[in-house]
Amino acid sequence: SSSRYTCRARIVVNEMTDFRQEFLGFALAREVLRFGEFITKAGRKTPYFFNAGLFSDGASLGRLGEFYAQALLASGIEYDQVFGPAYKGITLAAATAIALAAAGHNVPYSFNRKEAKDHGEGGTIVGAALKGRVVIVDDVITAGTSIRESVAIIGAAGATPAGVLIALDRMERGQGETSAVQDIRDTFGIPVVSIATLDDVMTFIDTRGDLAQMRPAIADYRARYGTH
Repeated sequence: SSSRYTCRARIVVNEMTDFRQEFLGFALAREVLRFGEFITKAGRKTPYFFNAGLFSDGASLGRLGEFYAQALLASGIEYDQVFGPAYKGITLAAATAIALAAAGHNVPYSFNRKEAKDHGEGGTIVGAALKGRVVIVDDVITAGTSIRESVAIIGAAGATPAGVLIALDRMERGQGETSAVQDIRDTFGIPVVSIATLDDVMTFIDTRGDLAQMRPAIADYRARYGTH
């Protein structure tokens, strides 16, 4: 019944903080999340660095897929399939689809080629045909280019972009006053769900005595470049 579904959804939402913190611990252990002094592509000095490409073995990818699946299920987004933009999104969408199936939600997945193929099955889409409500799975949104391309691909196929699923929302302004995540939300009117956010990173630091010294630098970075 709908009341049972509401109750279940509430239980999942209450568990969100737990899996977000668990994800950050996992990312730290795999050195995907690091603290120190780094320079971003935009030339900003940042006290933390996140590189999802370092989830580079089978066990890490499998666990990452489970976190993506948890974030998607907790979000309440209604979806029919998942899509991974080439190249980073390909393995992420596949891992998410596998984890969703293990959780009892078996849905199709697909990804795009960078170049159209003129023999065999042809076209740019590999996997399931794009139909219904499609969730785009990627690592982070920096400029939003791959997301914009994905929205165009999904629309051209007659399907509907239902949302975007990413690993980390840095909650950081781009060239203007908004973040790339906010730009995607505003431009396309679709939700962007992340496994964790910069606010979650700050909460995570508060639970780890060995990282407490990083809090002032991250708070300063958030005040300087964060979205408000």
